[in-house]
Amino acid sequence: MLLKWGIAAAGKISNDFVSALKALPLSDHKVVAIASRSQSNSDKFAKAHGIPNAYEGYDKLAKDENVNIVYVGVLNPQHYEVVKLMLENGKHVLCEKPFTMNEKQTKMLLDISKEKNLFLMEAVWSRCFPAYDKMIEVIKSGEIGEVVQVTVEFGVPISHVDRVKNKDLGGGVILDLGVYILQFQQYVFNGLKPTKIIASGHLNEEGIDSSVAAILTFPEGKTAVLSASSFTKLACEGVVYGTKGCIKMPTFWCPTTLDVNGVVLEFPLIKNEGEFNYLNSAGLAYEAEEARQCIMKNKIESPKITHDNTLELAQLMDKLRAELGVVFPADGESY
Repeated sequence: MLLKWGIAAAGKISNDFVSALKALPLSDHKVVAIASRSQSNSDKFAKAHGIPNAYEGYDKLAKDENVNIVYVGVLNPQHYEVVKLMLENGKHVLCEKPFTMNEKQTKMLLDISKEKNLFLMEAVWSRCFPAYDKMIEVIKSGEIGEVVQVTVEFGVPISHVDRVKNKDLGGGVILDLGVYILQFQQYVFNGLKPTKIIASGHLNEEGIDSSVAAILTFPEGKTAVLSASSFTKLACEGVVYGTKGCIKMPTFWCPTTLDVNGVVLEFPLIKNEGEFNYLNSAGLAYEAEEARQCIMKNKIESPKITHDNTLELAQLMDKLRAELGVVFPADGESY
């Protein structure tokens, strides 16, 4: 099956996604259209990547009958409206994280996906890396015993970056980096729900979170300790502690190695000589192929990042924001 991709937004992450697709067979993935807020940006992006159709605004992309799936890489506050537009026009959707601004928006989009019987996936690309499959395999094997704690931190000095510091751009470290640390513990604990969440952090002058630290308490003596910072570089590692050992995952959001009880396993990144903006972006190809595999099987969600997973992530991010006192305009809107 050939996925004919439309790309919504012509920014850095969209560039990386389209570049990543070039490592996959043309018989499986082809980018046929790009849309952004300005015609000049779309034209420039189309020329750089050899895309035949370039649109100003997203309506024409939604109505392009040659497009059967759309990658949404717009700014956070636009995710809801653009994904909704694409679904209502019969397109499957792969939407960048964070999926939306809050739980209300997330539930609305998931409901439309079910109503229209269309594939919809939050682009938590991390889970599509081979190292994640191996991590779960090791946990299930009992090699590290019963998992009792997950510790994960993600910190990079990006507090000056507009998309992180500005409220009107849907900023904040919880939405930008926090979604990664939350999804990691969620994947490890596999459906177990926290019974208690404690969070604290710091806000900038716009009332947007610059750092966050949280402790999630689970049944059965399990705990997750999470931290994210836009001030400084942290260890940027996920660690799974069991009663017989531990798993360490460096660069856990895009991993190519896994340390199991001191033994390092390597998972070479898919080969791609394209130009990328972000670390290991060639791995975006993994989530694109995951989408294709699911659509071929008539699935509307991926088992790697289910609709329930996406809804819970939205709920967890809402909870952390509430603990810190972070409120966005979208939180007050009715749908």
